[in-house]
Amino acid sequence: MFEEISGLPAHPLLVHAAVVFIPLLAVAGVVYALVPKVRARIGWAVVLLAVGAPLAAYVARESGQNLEERLVAANYSQEILAQVDDHQGYGDLTLWFSLGLGAAALLLVFATSSRARRAPSWLAWVLSAAVIVLAGFTGYYVYKTGDTGANAVWSGV
Repeated sequence: MFEEISGLPAHPLLVHAAVVFIPLLAVAGVVYALVPKVRARIGWAVVLLAVGAPLAAYVARESGQNLEERLVAANYSQEILAQVDDHQGYGDLTLWFSLGLGAAALLLVFATSSRARRAPSWLAWVLSAAVIVLAGFTGYYVYKTGDTGANAVWSGV
């Protein structure tokens, strides 16, 4: 399903959604957590990104696994496959951290919405801290995933 788009490997094309949406989720989540005045205006964007960014990470991961299978079948060198494995490890962590960030951001939006006035006041603080910490880890792993992927592609050139 995630193998090719118009005859090209899907991963280099699909990964761009994750590269854009995951950092946007991190930034929007932190802004939502730290600036209560803008919550009413950006809450909808945080909700969409909280769903879309982990989905983009999943699609990138699946297409990357398909690309790795093609590289193995094409007898790429063990050096390249080791770099791909390193890249895949960071990609897996990016997926898990983006899922956590998305869940924390969704909970934060719900906890601070007008419909959740019965939520304890400390809950927004805890969820805000979780969003900020997860945004930092997610941003780091997005960077490491991209860096190791670029090195795997361009190191032999």
